[in-house]
Amino acid sequence: MKIQLKKSIKSVARSILVLFFLVSFFSCSNNMVYNQYVPIENGEWHKDSIINFKVNSTDTISKNNLYVTLRNNKEYEFSNLFLIVGIKFPNNYQIVDTLEYEMTTPDGRFLGSGMTDIKENKLEYKTNVTFSMSGDYNVSVQQAMRRTRDIEGLTYLKGITDVGLQIEKLN
Repeated sequence: MKIQLKKSIKSVARSILVLFFLVSFFSCSNNMVYNQYVPIENGEWHKDSIINFKVNSTDTISKNNLYVTLRNNKEYEFSNLFLIVGIKFPNNYQIVDTLEYEMTTPDGRFLGSGMTDIKENKLEYKTNVTFSMSGDYNVSVQQAMRRTRDIEGLTYLKGITDVGLQIEKLN
């Protein structure tokens, strides 16, 4: 009787654990409104190469968080990253921001997730955003890196392998 009860408790505990993971997985993935990556040819992002994402929104009520997502490899040589990110609204109104993100810890280790030579970073861009009108929103991302004391930006930024945009609906 005791052995049977222990097996039943273990079975119920496993079932609850599996159910918890499934609910967590599906609840997170249901919040994802948009997730797209664009590969950077040869891992060298040209200063004039603007990455564009077209997001069609019909939900004019929900709040969303927008993230720029990046993958970099060990050839990335800077501790930070400057980006110019813009949003063009369906009525042609535009917002353009110059953003700076930390890419390494103070001792030089890359931030981001991943156990391989590629690190993935999810960089907060805008929070609590409502797409107030239906239609196509165009989000553009451009690198704006330069070396210290240089006026001109880098022609090629090495080490960025993919640039993406992620939009998550808030609960």
